[in-house]
Amino acid sequence: MAMAEEPLPQAPSSARVGARAGEQDDGLSAFADARPRLFGIAYRMLGSAAEAEDIVQDVWLRWQATDRKAVENPLAFLATTTTRMCINFSQSAKSRRETYVGPWLPEPVDTSNDPALGAERGEALGLAILLLLEKLSPTERAAYILREAFDYSHREIADVLQMEEENSRQLVSRARKHIVEGRRASASSEEQRRLLVAFIDAAKNGDVAALEALFAEDVVSYSDGGGVVRTAARAPVSGRERVAKFYASFAWHFWTGMTLSLVETNGQAAVLMSRDGIPGALATIDVSAQGIDQIMWIMRPSKLAAISTAGLKTG
Repeated sequence: MAMAEEPLPQAPSSARVGARAGEQDDGLSAFADARPRLFGIAYRMLGSAAEAEDIVQDVWLRWQATDRKAVENPLAFLATTTTRMCINFSQSAKSRRETYVGPWLPEPVDTSNDPALGAERGEALGLAILLLLEKLSPTERAAYILREAFDYSHREIADVLQMEEENSRQLVSRARKHIVEGRRASASSEEQRRLLVAFIDAAKNGDVAALEALFAEDVVSYSDGGGVVRTAARAPVSGRERVAKFYASFAWHFWTGMTLSLVETNGQAAVLMSRDGIPGALATIDVSAQGIDQIMWIMRPSKLAAISTAGLKTG
């Protein structure tokens, strides 16, 4: 996985020397063990791999300044610190997204080697779910993530969020209700992959009828170009007929010279599109029994940096 290749933050050289000499413990071993979970929490909280990495780096710095001999459970301490820092950071992140040019989509992450991204379960990871989580308060989001992805008890969540256990139960319940109301029951991963490949084939051919046959009636297409990609739509396109005609309208020129790779991001199939070896877009879909409900295009270059071009060629 791309994230696993990131170098761990290094302790100051004097601390490393002291640790080797048995004079002190720089805390690197405990931090390295916890790091997948810390990144998994931060990514789900923020929807941005870059911001999650920044949070994890800040947690490392705080860990270095902590009296670690007084910490009975390093993993619990680090996960709690990460969660609280994400809650504090969320307000500024929300402000930036309110001024974002065009639709904002979460930054995709490669989950081919770690389908759960450091969690007990791969919950709260799909792009469609992350979009829904954006509408929750930071504490609701944290409670839901800790419960559904990391299998924290309500007592543990209450400790992390510094509240009563009953309040934790209420937060998780409200968040679950929002998620259930916000999307239909998902199809299997095999069906999602099948429909994704069928969608790409129909889009390449500009086949309006074939596209309409794949879509739910209220399908929505989002394009995240962040204002730096001129070909990205500045507003969502919705409705079966409109979305089908939208994709057919640029089929004659968009796919020329494009290399397609089937990859896994956020626990589901996606198609990475590259030209001359340079990634230009990544597309994935959310699927229900009604067909394709959402089409998500990530086109902003900075959001594609962590996605490997290795994958099964689709054409």
